Amino acid sequence: MATVERYSRQILFRGLGEAGQERLGGAAALLVGCGALGTHVADLLVRAGVGRLRIVDRDFVEMSNLHRQALFDDSDATSGLPKAVAAARRLAAINPEVAIEACAEQLDAGNIERLGSDVSLILDGTDNFDTRFVVNDFALKRRLPWIYAACVGAYGLTMNILPAETPCLRCLVRALPAPGTLETCDTAGVIAPIAALIGAVEAAEALKILSGSPGAASRDLLAVDLWANTMQRLRLTRSEVSAGCPACDRGDFEYLDRSRGARAVTLCGRNAVQVLPGPGAIADLEALERRLRPLGEVIRNPYLVRARIEGLVLAVFADGRAIISGTDDEARARSIYDRYVGA
Repeated sequence: MATVERYSRQILFRGLGEAGQERLGGAAALLVGCGALGTHVADLLVRAGVGRLRIVDRDFVEMSNLHRQALFDDSDATSGLPKAVAAARRLAAINPEVAIEACAEQLDAGNIERLGSDVSLILDGTDNFDTRFVVNDFALKRRLPWIYAACVGAYGLTMNILPAETPCLRCLVRALPAPGTLETCDTAGVIAPIAALIGAVEAAEALKILSGSPGAASRDLLAVDLWANTMQRLRLTRSEVSAGCPACDRGDFEYLDRSRGARAVTLCGRNAVQVLPGPGAIADLEALERRLRPLGEVIRNPYLVRARIEGLVLAVFADGRAIISGTDDEARARSIYDRYVGA
């Protein structure tokens, strides 16, 4: 009786109904990243009654997260709880009928098989293309739908990736963006409404797919700028953009190779971690200096940019490699790299 009452209003919606609700309750999804986007997506799906949700996030809650990350509070930041753990606790209180699994780890080529093999949809809540490319390759190889989403400043976008039907992420972004070339929330800022809006769209698309109505799912890339009050839809077809795509055209899933992608390695005896980007990366040191300068002390020479950030020293070299001094925590170093270097 409690279950019927809990979902009664959405069951009344003809797009879902009793059959759709039942399918949703039997579905499983993987959420990669539980920050601004991820917390909104998780909240909406758990309230809607998705059967099982696995949350993977490597980071911990900080005070600067609280203005936009919906599932956390002051005590989570004070305690430095892992985001996946804090989110799972809150979500379990919201809807104890949903099975929620918290995984406080970095998703990569080495563990995506374990984390993603038993789900029917993958949701993007991450903050970097290295992880997204791993997800993209895995989803295409498994013929598994996934939803790409991102936001920074007041701008956000999202796109459903349906293998063999729509273009994939590699069709649109053929190679990892060079370190320092993309804005991130930690360099350009972000307002909470854009995360809530894009997260809501992503969750709505997930409901369509998980409840058995994939035909209703969007085939467009949606881009929104809340500050400029603009919204654009772009219909992209495989025939237009997929020719030569390494992943969906050639079936070359190179980002599932464990030797690829950014890696973090503790430097013995130095209280420092080295983070390596993807192959061929070249950092734009001048652009990186401009972005980091408003945050504090920054020094640039022809070989590297060095900045003091969050009590650590971040040194980014021209080849995209970075050394983060002041910590031997590889997860934290990788997080600092993705947040401030951005690839």
